Amino acid sequence: MKCLRTLAALAFGIFLSAGAFAIDFNDYFENRTLRMDYIFSGDNRHQVISLDGLCQSPGWYGRRGNLDSLLLAGNGQITVTIPESGKVIYRHSFSTLFQEWQSSEEAARVQKSFENVFLVPFPKQIVDVHVTLTDTHNKVSADFTHRVDPKDILIRRIGEQGITPWHYAYKGGDPADVIDVAIVAEGYTENDMQQFEEDVKMAVDAYQSHEPFKSLKQKFNFIAVKAVSQESGVSIPHDNIWKNTVLSSNFDTFYSERYLTTLRIKKLHDILSGIPYEHIIILVNSDHYGGGGVYNNYMLSTARNQKTRPVIVHEFGHSFGGLADEYFYDDQYEPMYPTDTEPWEPNITTLVNFDSKWRDMLPKKTAIPTVADGKDIYKKLGVYEGAGYSSKGVYRPVQECRMKINEAPDFCPVCDRAIRRIVDFYLSK
Repeated sequence: MKCLRTLAALAFGIFLSAGAFAIDFNDYFENRTLRMDYIFSGDNRHQVISLDGLCQSPGWYGRRGNLDSLLLAGNGQITVTIPESGKVIYRHSFSTLFQEWQSSEEAARVQKSFENVFLVPFPKQIVDVHVTLTDTHNKVSADFTHRVDPKDILIRRIGEQGITPWHYAYKGGDPADVIDVAIVAEGYTENDMQQFEEDVKMAVDAYQSHEPFKSLKQKFNFIAVKAVSQESGVSIPHDNIWKNTVLSSNFDTFYSERYLTTLRIKKLHDILSGIPYEHIIILVNSDHYGGGGVYNNYMLSTARNQKTRPVIVHEFGHSFGGLADEYFYDDQYEPMYPTDTEPWEPNITTLVNFDSKWRDMLPKKTAIPTVADGKDIYKKLGVYEGAGYSSKGVYRPVQECRMKINEAPDFCPVCDRAIRRIVDFYLSK
C-alpha cells in the first residue's frame, strides 16, 4: 500500500519521507541520469502535462541520500515509484515559468506551452513517474503519470561525445560529495570567452563573499560552461533588439521590463549533457539590470551591471534555496499568496501555519505582527507585514533582507537557516 503524505504538510517545509527506511541508491539506480522532457501547456484555468522525450547521460550528480524525501514542496513534484508496490524511490520538487505565467493577464486570453526538463537517477527496473502541479492554494491543478522502462530503445543517449567545453571555476570537492553548480555562458561569442572567464570569477566571488555561502564554499563546485553564441549580448524587446544567442534569452518576460529569462529549457540541458551539474546559473553578456530565478530550475542574470553581485545572490536564493521575494507593492497586482494558505517558501508566512516557519527563532514576547522601527533592520527577527508582492496579509522575518533589497549585506537569519538546511538535505547520505 502506497504511503501518502498530504500536500499541506509538504507546503510547510517539513522533512518528509515516503517510507520507514532509507532508500539505498545502489538498490534502485545506476550511476547515470534519466532526463525527462515535458511540455506544460494551458491557460489560467486549464493545465496539461505531456511527455516530450527521454534521454540518458553518463553519471548522476544529484543527491544520493534522502531519495524518497522532500524538504520543500515547490509548485510541482516528481515522484518515482515501483509499479507493483507503489514504493517511492525518488522525489523531486520544482517551480516553473509556466505556473508563474498562469497568474499573468495574458493567460486569461490565450493558451501557451512551455518546455520543462527534470533529471532523476537512472532506474534499474521499470518505474512509474508521477508529475503533479499545484496552485496557489497548494492543491493539485494537473497531474500526469507515465511508465519508464530503462531498456526502452528510444531513450536517447546523450553527453557521451561532443560535450560543451567546460572547466571547474571553483572545486570544493568530488562531484559525488558536493553540490555541482553549472555557470552557463549566454550571449558570449567565441571572441567573448575571455570576458566570460572574468565574469565567472566575479560570480563565484560574489557567492563566496555572502553568508551562508561564504562558510559553505567547500560544499559547492562551480563549473564554467563555454556555450558559444552567434552574437554578443541579449535580446531586449522593448528596445527592439533581438540577438542570435545560444539560449534565446530575453528581457520583458511576461511584459515585465527587467525580467530576464529563457524558454529554451531543452537547449539548456542539451548544452549541459555529460557535464557534472545539478543546479544552473546562466550568466548573460550584458550590463543591463535584470534577471530571474525559478526554484530547482535555473537562475539567470546579466554579468556586468553595477548591481550584478547582489542580484545573482538574490536570484540563487530563489533557484537554489526556494526563497520567496520579500518585497511588496500596494496590492495593485493579483495576489500570488492567498492569505488563507500557508506558502511553501520558508521565508514568508500568512500566519496560517506560522509554527512551521520561524516562530522557534523569535525572541520571547515578540509581537506578532511586529512593528518596523528602523532599528537593526537586517537581523532583528519579527513578523513584519509586507512580503510576496503584497503589502497586507503576507509577512517577512526582518525589516530588510537580501530577498527584499539589494543593499542587504547577507541573507537574514531565517533565509540563512533555510539555505543551510537545503545544503544538508542534498549532501546527507
